[in-house]
Amino acid sequence: MKKWFGPIGIIVIILIVLALVLIPKYNSLVTAEENVDSKWAQVENQLQRRYDLIPNLVESVKGYANHEQQIIADITNARSQMSNANTPAQQAVANDALTGALSRLLVVVENYPNLKADANFRQLMDELAGTENRLAVAREDYNNEVQQFNKHVKRFPGNLMAGMFGFEQKEYFKAAAGAEQAPSIDFSQSGTQ
Repeated sequence: MKKWFGPIGIIVIILIVLALVLIPKYNSLVTAEENVDSKWAQVENQLQRRYDLIPNLVESVKGYANHEQQIIADITNARSQMSNANTPAQQAVANDALTGALSRLLVVVENYPNLKADANFRQLMDELAGTENRLAVAREDYNNEVQQFNKHVKRFPGNLMAGMFGFEQKEYFKAAAGAEQAPSIDFSQSGTQ
């Protein structure tokens, strides 16, 4: 019995106590990181849904608005930028470009009452509006999970564990600079072809 209270016994007890403290903290970091990744996947899912809806919307508008080729080109470019974005920051910038182009498209739609009355166009617009709502919720959920994860990574003793095991803070999904202002739309230079 005295052997357990010697130097080896004390080392064993310290190792057991450390394991009881470190293992749950490590597991909570892993869980928090997985939650962030899961929420980001939802953001990407909604971005992809919107990305997939836009060609149909553009095709619906093309037949009515042949002279609005610049807006259609802007949407195509923004979709391309979105598909090439890899990080939350890049996707936020691409998202803002796509949102701006879509808002200009909606202004064009106002000039075409027959288009607004078209059943396919209305259905696409309803789907797009639903996707925009889901996207807003997914971004909020993602940012909330990032906040929770970053708290784990920054707080003591989590910061020690995070440093030891390579956990780093996650990036928030942020709007690009200037996104707080409504896009400027000027059709005074466009005309019919």
